[in-house]
Amino acid sequence: MAQQNADQVADWTGESGERWVAYQARLDAMMAVFGHAAIEAAAPAEGERVLDVGCGAGASSLDLAARVGARGHVLGVDISEPLIGRARALAPQDTPVLFQVADASSTELPEGAFDILFSRFGVMFFGDPTGAFSHMRRALKPGGRVAFVCWRGMAENDWVRLPIAAIKGIIPPTAPPDPEMPGPFSFGDRGRLARILTAAGFNDIAIAPFDASIAFGEGATRDAAIDDAVKMTFEVGPLARALADQPDDIRARASAAVRAAFAGRPGDRSVMIDGATWIVTAHNPIS
Repeated sequence: MAQQNADQVADWTGESGERWVAYQARLDAMMAVFGHAAIEAAAPAEGERVLDVGCGAGASSLDLAARVGARGHVLGVDISEPLIGRARALAPQDTPVLFQVADASSTELPEGAFDILFSRFGVMFFGDPTGAFSHMRRALKPGGRVAFVCWRGMAENDWVRLPIAAIKGIIPPTAPPDPEMPGPFSFGDRGRLARILTAAGFNDIAIAPFDASIAFGEGATRDAAIDDAVKMTFEVGPLARALADQPDDIRARASAAVRAAFAGRPGDRSVMIDGATWIVTAHNPIS
């Protein structure tokens, strides 16, 4: 498990982190609807203290800071140095937010210091999720709240389902990932997610589906939007890894197939795709 966490740190400090910084504005815009739904579920109040896990470039932390106000505080932590650097650059002065490069599953956190443990797609990558949530729970006050959003299954999310299906037969098939290994879809199983949180000591666990249509590609014309969707798919996410070592002719065939898949989605100056998530809430027991 320690090696899995080390691999995640290396990836997000390196290539993945740099790519997300390059697409930061676009990716944050795509994820905003899900982050806002999780924030509503968290219901932060003025003066509260929030731990934002896997905060990325800080969009969710800044939204939370606006809710808790000057008397509150948000600590945003992420393992990616490039993303934390971007978060610090984007944060306005005098915002009650502190950004820290840290692995929330193991870094020392002040005990009983936070009213809310929050995350927007930042908790699916722990090598030992039960241990990670147990560790983070100790940073919550008795009765403190958990609220996070995570992806459901790969088959329900167009941002990976469409391109992966499109390249079937173009590159050799790979074994499907272990659904319990760290990754974006590791919490797709509601039952597993509930068991992890229960074993970590939380109660009042609620796991509700939340779906939204999001603009994945954008452009001045429909064709430009489709081209944009294909470009982003080839540079961010699972398809980028699948095609990393493929020759130019295979990449060209894959590009044409992915373009055709996105062309089947609605949109005028965008490519609208479906996203499927869980909104998860829980409490730290009072005693």
